[in-house]
Amino acid sequence: MAEIGAVAWPPAPIRTERLVLREPEARDRAAFIELLASPEVHTYLGGPRPRDELEREMPGAPERWPGSFVVDLDGAMIGQILLRRATQHRRPAAAGKADLGYLFLPRAWGCGYAAEACAAALDWFDGVLPGEPVVLTTQTANVSSMRLAAKLGFTEVERYQAWNAEQWLGLRSPVTPSA
Repeated sequence: MAEIGAVAWPPAPIRTERLVLREPEARDRAAFIELLASPEVHTYLGGPRPRDELEREMPGAPERWPGSFVVDLDGAMIGQILLRRATQHRRPAAAGKADLGYLFLPRAWGCGYAAEACAAALDWFDGVLPGEPVVLTTQTANVSSMRLAAKLGFTEVERYQAWNAEQWLGLRSPVTPSA
């Protein structure tokens, strides 16, 4: 996993009480298009991409790359978790650290799936790269994302202006392995 570290990819699917985190598959294409074209999902992310453009450009099988997990509920994709190295981050405090991102379909909101999936991805990350800090960026106006960041143990590093909105950068301190 060059983007995050020397980790074998893909890992075995990660199972939680209700979800499976797994690699993208061809059957996920329609859900990826829905996710990327959703105005609700992209309210705080600069707006959705045009559906017709996504239909033309997205390959038959969504691209697989290290750090990208599909969040699966009962055999269907409801979201995506991303863990990637923040090499080109706007803020020096984030540069070089692992960056957690997530997108969920609106029908999956309010059920605790994001917290469950992100916690599982972070647990996996702690197991394969112990001692690595993780950052998360969100708009302060995104109240749900701010609550999730706090629930996952992220603490504020700074607030800054970007894309005509106040942004929040949080850090989750590294989990060190017990001796």
